[in-house]
Amino acid sequence: MSLKKHPIVIAIDGTSASGKSTNAKLVARALGYVYVDTGAMYRTLAWHCLLKRIDARDAKAVAGACRRWKTKLECAEVSGLKAVRLLVDGYFPEKEIRLPETAAAVAHVAAVPKVREWMKKTQRDCIQFGNLVMEGRDIGTNVFPETDYKFYLDATLAERSARRAADGVNENLAARDQRDSQRAVAPLMIALGAVVINNSSMTSEQTSGLLLEEIRKMMSAPK
Repeated sequence: MSLKKHPIVIAIDGTSASGKSTNAKLVARALGYVYVDTGAMYRTLAWHCLLKRIDARDAKAVAGACRRWKTKLECAEVSGLKAVRLLVDGYFPEKEIRLPETAAAVAHVAAVPKVREWMKKTQRDCIQFGNLVMEGRDIGTNVFPETDYKFYLDATLAERSARRAADGVNENLAARDQRDSQRAVAPLMIALGAVVINNSSMTSEQTSGLLLEEIRKMMSAPK
């Protein structure tokens, strides 16, 4: 009788606008793994709070909303990429979670300890869909600290700000970095054993290529 292999989790953490989403998608597509955008899950809760007229700065009210909302994880395939989505009452607010008002609320929602507790459990449940490439800010440190595949992407503040501006987004990344790294629960930090990649002067193709090279090296290394 053969033992069932545990699914592989590739954790890609990093600062805002460090290319986590783009590169996680490229890696997931190249390996045929399932892509998980954990930031989208926090955005979904922020959108839900706005919809229900709950103040994102009211931690108790946000925690209550997170405890009560009806959600379900689904794995959908779009343009050859399998991705996990968090549905609320059977609906995935794909466009709504990218609106400026949702973006403005998400940092407050994400700082609530009970929310992070709920998200960790839900994100770990994604393993039901198989091998994952999961991107976020605390995957290697908090959600899947046991994985052998940990990466941390970063770039200079000037480069990351330029990327945001190119996307038509005006965001104070220095303030966001400070909030993320000083959060009481699961702050943004480099996971123990993570491969750090500064992609300030790299294209997405170069970054994802380096990630894949490192992943394949890890996979072929003797256990």
